[in-house]
Parts: sequence; C-alpha cells; structure tokens
Amino acid sequence: MSSHRAAIDVRSGQASHVAAAGVLVILGASGDLTKRLLMPALYNLACDGLLPDDFAVVGMARGDGTTETFRSQQRQEIARFHTRRSFDEQRWQWLESRLHYTAGEFGDPEAYSQLRELVAKVAAGTAAADNTLLYLAISPDFFAVVNQQLAAAGFTRLPGRKRIIVEKPFGKDLASAHALNQSLLSLWSEDEIYRIDHYLGKETVQNLIAFRMANAMFAPLWNADHIDHIQITATETVGVETRGQYYDKTGVVRDMLQNHLLQMMAYVCMEPPESLDPDVVRDAKARLLEAVRLPGPDDVERDCVRGQYGQGVKADGTPAVGYREEPNVDPHSNTPTFAAIKLHLDNDRWAGMPVYLRSGKSLWKRGTEIVVQFKGQAESNLLIFHIQPYQGVEIRMQAKRPGPAFQLQRAGMRFDYADTFEASRGTGYEVLLYTALNGDPTLFSRTDFVEASWRVMQPVLDAWSETPAGDFPNYESGTWGPRAATTLLEQDGRHWHECLSREVLCRSAFFANAPTVLLNTLVLAFRPLAVEAGATVVERGDSTCDLYIVCRGALEAVGAADERLGIVREGECFGEMALLLNQPRSATVRAVAHCDLLVLDAEDFQRIIADFPQAEADLRQIAASRGA
Repeated sequence: MSSHRAAIDVRSGQASHVAAAGVLVILGASGDLTKRLLMPALYNLACDGLLPDDFAVVGMARGDGTTETFRSQQRQEIARFHTRRSFDEQRWQWLESRLHYTAGEFGDPEAYSQLRELVAKVAAGTAAADNTLLYLAISPDFFAVVNQQLAAAGFTRLPGRKRIIVEKPFGKDLASAHALNQSLLSLWSEDEIYRIDHYLGKETVQNLIAFRMANAMFAPLWNADHIDHIQITATETVGVETRGQYYDKTGVVRDMLQNHLLQMMAYVCMEPPESLDPDVVRDAKARLLEAVRLPGPDDVERDCVRGQYGQGVKADGTPAVGYREEPNVDPHSNTPTFAAIKLHLDNDRWAGMPVYLRSGKSLWKRGTEIVVQFKGQAESNLLIFHIQPYQGVEIRMQAKRPGPAFQLQRAGMRFDYADTFEASRGTGYEVLLYTALNGDPTLFSRTDFVEASWRVMQPVLDAWSETPAGDFPNYESGTWGPRAATTLLEQDGRHWHECLSREVLCRSAFFANAPTVLLNTLVLAFRPLAVEAGATVVERGDSTCDLYIVCRGALEAVGAADERLGIVREGECFGEMALLLNQPRSATVRAVAHCDLLVLDAEDFQRIIADFPQAEADLRQIAASRGA
C-alpha cells in the first residue's frame, strides 16, 4: 500500500497529508468539466495545503491557445466557479504558475507527441516525473481514439506510476461497457484504470463507509431481521435544459441508476470490509451487486416504473416546458426522465428485504437521500443519510413529550456537516483527484463492478425498449413524479419518505416566517399525499380533521349545492379552521388538477398548536385573509 494513501484512521480520526507529487494531464481542458469542477477542486486542494510543490497541470484541447491564454482563461473562470467563502489570490497564483497547455486535434498523432514533450518538460528534475494522471474530460465518443493515440505516443510506457481517469457514462449498455473495458485493458492494466463517479467524492457518500466501520452499535441491526426496507432517492428540480442531445440517447436509468444509485446501494448494503484496503472495499462492493436478483420481464412490469415530465411549474413558481419541448429532444421521444425500481438482494444478510431506487428530473425538490426504515411502527425509526444539497445523518425515533403525562411523539437527532465542521464547500472532485494522485483506487470503479451494475439494469432497459411507453408525458414538472411510483410502494404496504426541509415548508405563506424550532417540528410531522384530478380530499361534514398544504396543483372548495366556494392554490393550506374550532368540515375539497399535498394529522396538529400558541393566531389570520 502506498505511503501516500488518503486514508483516515477510524480510531484516531487523523487527517490525511499532502498528496504525492505528480502531473495531471487533462484531455479536453477547454470544456465545462475543467472550469466548473476540476479547476475549482484543484484550487481548493491548494488552499488546504494538500498539493505538493512538485505538481503541474498540462491541458490539451482542440481549440487554439497557449499556456498564457489557458492561464488567463482559467483565472477568469475560477472567479466565477470557486466554492470558497473568499478568494485567496496567493494560492491561486501558486496554482496558476503550474498550468500548461498545448493545442491539438484528438486524432492527430503529432498533437500527442507535443503533449508528451510538454509533460516531460514540466516534470523534468522533479518527483512529478514518476507520477502521471491522464484525465479524459471528453465525450465518450472520443475515448477509443484518444486511448489509441496516447498509447501510440508512448504514454502507456511512461516511467513510474501512470493512471488514466475515465468519466461516465461508461458504456450505454452491458455490451458496450464490456467492449470499452476490453479496449482499455488492452492498453492499460486494471490498476491503472480509474473510472470516476463524482457521487463518490461527496462527503456523505464516503461517510457511509465511516458509519458502517466506526459505529459498532449499528452492526447487529444491519440486516433484514431488523430493517424493513431501504430507499435511495436522487431528485432534481431542473429538466434537461441544454443537455437534450446527450440525455435523449441516455435517459434516467443510464444517467443515474446504473452508476450513482447502485454505488450508494453497494456502500449501504455490502458486507463490512475487513479493512480500508482498496481491493478489500471494492471486492465487497462487487459481491453485493452479484447478489442482486436480475429482474425478468414480469418483474420489470410489476416492480419498475418509468416516467417523463410534461409542462408544469418549477419549484420557483415559473412555467416549465415538457421534456419533448426541450432543445435537441425528439418531439415524440419515449426517453424516461423518471424511474423507480424495486430490487432484491439474494444473500444471507438481506434476503426478503427490498431496496427501492428512485430518480427523476423536473421534480418538486432537489435532494439525494438514503432512508433506512427499521421494523416496527411506520416511520417511528428511520436512519437517513442526506447526501445533497444538505449533508448529514439523521435519526428519527420516538421520544417522550415534556410534561407530567407519558406521551410519545416523533423526534429527531441530526448531524449536519455545515454545523459540525469548519470547511469550505467543495465540488466533490477534491477527494477524487487527491486519491488518484496518491494511487488509491478505493473510490473508483473496477471492471467487475461496472459490468455487474450493467447486468442489473440491462433487463430493465431491454424490457422498456421492447414495450415503448404509450402514456408519456405522465407527470407534470414540479410534482413528485408519476402516480405509478406511489402505487409501487403502496402495493407493498409502504410509501416513499419525502425528506422535507425547512426551505420547502417556507414556500407556504404560513411557514415563511415561522421560528426554526417550529419548522424542525413540522418537518418530522408532515407526510406526503398525491391525488389525481377529480379526487375528493375531504368531504363536507367529515369530522376527521387534518391540515393540508398544497405543494403542487389546485383544489376547489364545494358547498352543499355543489357550488364552488373558492380555489385553494399552491402554497396555501386548508383544514386548519375545522381543527381550531373542532367542527366538521364546512365544504368538500377536491382536486382540480393532479395535486401533491403535505398532510399534518389532527393529533400532531393539536400537539404543535399547544406547543406554539402563535401558530394558532397566524393560521386564523391566513384563513381570514382568503375568506375561508
């Protein structure tokens, strides 16, 4: 094992040290990946003192340019894309002085000869000469030709350590991934190929390993005897926007599930590795994927849901176009932008326990979470890993309410990175570049893992290609996704855990100025409810009184003669007066369009009102202002 391994001793918590000397060669250095992510990540490493003096970056791209123009361009871009609270001019100058550039077409052998000469020149006489990283920040369409040219120019025969870093998508299906693997392995050894997944650079994803290895109190519970099911969700509020040409050939399964979500599932469900040795960790991940039961056609029909967004309203309230109206998207496209899939793991630890994966675009909120539901009362015991945009770990449980009576209520304990550590926000690439320089492949995918992940998803892709969806679009932009995704869990007696945040609740006028303590209480108490157009939410005269908030859609209040009394719109609440006055419902409320609601049960409402008297006055004022 390298003396520069980027490991942290789980017993001592000692931090890592300066990375190994080396040269980072970026193929495609003029692209978005370089300016938005790689260069800000390198700048963060420089600011934290983790880059060695013997370090250099050599960029190559098809555009004309020189080292001077490359440095000038990166200086302009770092001002826009750096993630630190303030800009450190001295550290940037240090990094900028180590940037070099050569122009060349990807298919031109002479360009690679010039590239090798430049790499040799900048590393000459330093320790960096024995450590070369070749980062393919390019379209997968160029992988084959660039690899062949690098080999022909002698990069595969460089002295010392050398590694090639490959970005996703790694193939478009099992056959193409296997072919790409064989192409790479014909030129590089397995330990020289670093397949990168930026999700593995996120602190909370890495914290999954620390959580499993450093907290023995959970080990006896980490099995199907104690865990009811696991949900892994990655949702986005944005649509495909300018990525239509790429996305329409890809879809959500290839873009998110086959890589990011299966990576997270592997860390959560793999057998605890005996050590942090890279091969031991990657062996455990590969074995976990091998245990996934491959779905047949009937399984796909029953356990897999696909969707595509239509027109709607974005989270910020602005109109949103449908997927088929996005630039560079086929107006008749059947490409899914949403998927929810139920998987089974056939091993001793997880036999009989399902794992649900869900991801989609143009939804109601942005967030990536892993929810572990323990057995017992519904939602009583949850362990939630918040991956993004909020990073932390949360435990939801039952606790006694303050007071002389012995009454239980849902409570939570939460660890937030932002509240616990004084660290600047990163891009997620810092740790990946750092460990790659150190020759530590732990966070990079091996051939067997990549091909196993494609084997899991290939039956889904095949089944969906053979039976194109006939009901697209089947969910509005800004909603929780297609109704069938809710049904997928309901048929198992479960439901999706929509991880609310204070920011989501504050979209409602009532909660906009609510104190933090109240918001934290409500986040734990609300549950989601999706209803279709025409569905009745409450009946006039009903004595079952709950509070509802409209996240998406609109509902009408109807009187005894079926006359419309008013419209309840997004951000508004209803049901609060019946609760406050302890009276039956005065009107029927039914959905005018598909609606996503948050529901606060009557019992929880009464408890919260008792604890926060000002909330009652605010509710009365809001109800009066809309004439309810």
